[in-house]
Amino acid sequence: MVAANAAEEASKQGGNLNIPYWRTLKAGGFLNEKYPGVVENHKKLLEKEGFKTIRRGRKLAVSDYEKYLVDV
Repeated sequence: MVAANAAEEASKQGGNLNIPYWRTLKAGGFLNEKYPGVVENHKKLLEKEGFKTIRRGRKLAVSDYEKYLVDV
C-alpha cells in the first residue's frame, strides 16, 4: 500500500517512481480494492498490460493468474 500510494502521488506531481504496484494481487488472484483509484484503476492498469480480469462473485480477479506467479 505504501508503494502504491507513493507511486500515485509522484505521478500526480509529474514524477515516476517506476513501481508497478498494480502487478501485485491479493490471494486467489483478486484485485486490491484499497489501491489508489480503487478496483477500476487496478483493472485498467492490468488490462493495459494484456491481463484479462473476470468477476468472481462481487470481486474482480485476474484470469489464469496462476500462469504468472513468480517464486521469491
